[in-house]
Amino acid sequence: MIKIAHEAPIDIFDEVQRFTDYDYALVHLLEQNPRYRDTFERAIKKGREVILDNSIFELEEAFEADRFIQWVERLRPTWYIVPDALEDTKKTMSQMAEWNKRYQNVPGKKIGVVQGKTYKEIVACYKFMDMSDVDMIAISFDYSYYTESVPHPNKYVSWMLGRVKLLGDLVKDGVINEDKPHHLLGCGLPQECSFYRDAGYKWIYSLDTSNPVVHALKGIEYGSDGLWSKESQKLHELIDYDLEETDIDLVRTNIQKFRWFTNGQTPIGSTLTYE
Repeated sequence: MIKIAHEAPIDIFDEVQRFTDYDYALVHLLEQNPRYRDTFERAIKKGREVILDNSIFELEEAFEADRFIQWVERLRPTWYIVPDALEDTKKTMSQMAEWNKRYQNVPGKKIGVVQGKTYKEIVACYKFMDMSDVDMIAISFDYSYYTESVPHPNKYVSWMLGRVKLLGDLVKDGVINEDKPHHLLGCGLPQECSFYRDAGYKWIYSLDTSNPVVHALKGIEYGSDGLWSKESQKLHELIDYDLEETDIDLVRTNIQKFRWFTNGQTPIGSTLTYE
């Protein structure tokens, strides 16, 4: 079973939380939005598992380390993602080395992100992370490498099959440390997760994506085969979204379908099933 988290607007956070396994916090929103900060502080007090992200996907540059550590120490999440650099292997490894040197006895478990533009760079970064005393390794959904390894007119298909191929290649080449948990960062097309359902990848511990929530907010329902396009909207831009006309049933339906793609079942207590 892969643990699933979906980022959501604050006003429906509690409802979405009912259908997820843990919560995923964006550090820049903790700093900017008191309601968001209070929401996650309550989640921690409730005993929810929380991953604190460095917001690199949203800001295109990771939160500065000294500011990030302040939020790690304040929120005390279960896991935190060490600041990385998009597709820059050397900088990502350098930042991890510097983090390990400067910050000791940090509350929570450490996640290292793999970055690179080629398979060789990705492997080098993975091996570095595996040797860097990280507790979990994260792999992104949208490396540019995917469009080269699995070229397709639809970039979302390339991203989907590209990560499937990358994980398969890393297993085949003996790179994956199956004794260490792994996190899948984001998702382009929800049906990607069905490729992992029966693959025996017990080392995939968790994933996060706002995909089912964002599409529901846009009035888009997942089909039985998922999606073949993706809204470019980032959830953090909708954190205070006016939900007056939101179809909350559609939000629930997409979440439950995503869970079915990923784990072959819907949340406990749900009456919806998908064949």
